[in-house]
Amino acid sequence: MKSTITTILAILIGIVSFGQSKDEAEILAEGTRLYKSEMASWYGTDIFLSKFPDRHQKAGGYFSYLKDDKAVCVFFSNDETPRIIGSFSFDSTYDINTAIVEDQERELTIQERDLLVIRQAAIKEFKSDTLFKAYKDMNPNFIPLNDEKGKRVYILTGPEKPGIVVFGNDYLLTFNKDNELKNKKRLHKNIIPIEYGKKDGKIVIATMHSHLPETGGIITATDICTLKLYSKYARWGQHYVISQKNVSIWDCNKGTLLVMTKEAWDKIAKSQKEKE
Repeated sequence: MKSTITTILAILIGIVSFGQSKDEAEILAEGTRLYKSEMASWYGTDIFLSKFPDRHQKAGGYFSYLKDDKAVCVFFSNDETPRIIGSFSFDSTYDINTAIVEDQERELTIQERDLLVIRQAAIKEFKSDTLFKAYKDMNPNFIPLNDEKGKRVYILTGPEKPGIVVFGNDYLLTFNKDNELKNKKRLHKNIIPIEYGKKDGKIVIATMHSHLPETGGIITATDICTLKLYSKYARWGQHYVISQKNVSIWDCNKGTLLVMTKEAWDKIAKSQKEKE
């Protein structure tokens, strides 16, 4: 199977070159937005914990957002009326040595208040609605977004232990302009933990998971976010998402997406097996 997949990729690269569809481009853009937000949260948390030990007790939480060409992580206080108690801005390198650190306490901006409100609303829903599932050794990550696409919160599941990449058990909550919940849905119908590292003494460089029809025909924005966050640690080369109608091929090294029909994938695989 491994050699078949490698050959399929070689054939595709050699004989086909085409642009992405609108849906694919939008999913890639949304996945990148999620990734940038999560990266800011990862490194912003590191800075907050190391530079502001005196503020840990008064922290109510954190969230991140995109502003111009920066990704910003803010920590807010646990006061009845929260205040920002730490702000960290990153460029595309996410280098903590060049991050802009604002240590002065301040009020939340209008954008930050909206993001905090919908994030807290999502947390409340997660705790009260049986739609949402929690798993041992896993943590929910709440990612609020507010842009031309509207106000929304993604919930991704992250592992507490190293050596695991988790797909699935993810959700999308959408809100109206008044920060009122409009809709909530589960994106994947299951949870898919994949261990990485050596297997039988060999490094696994290609992995895959499948989508039920309810999840959609191609890779999700949350899948892309997860792959961009973890594949460098997993040292994967490609990840495949198999659905009923399509196969999505994510190049972990280049950060590129190729989607082909399941029919074409099966034909190439069949042809390769016949040659072998």
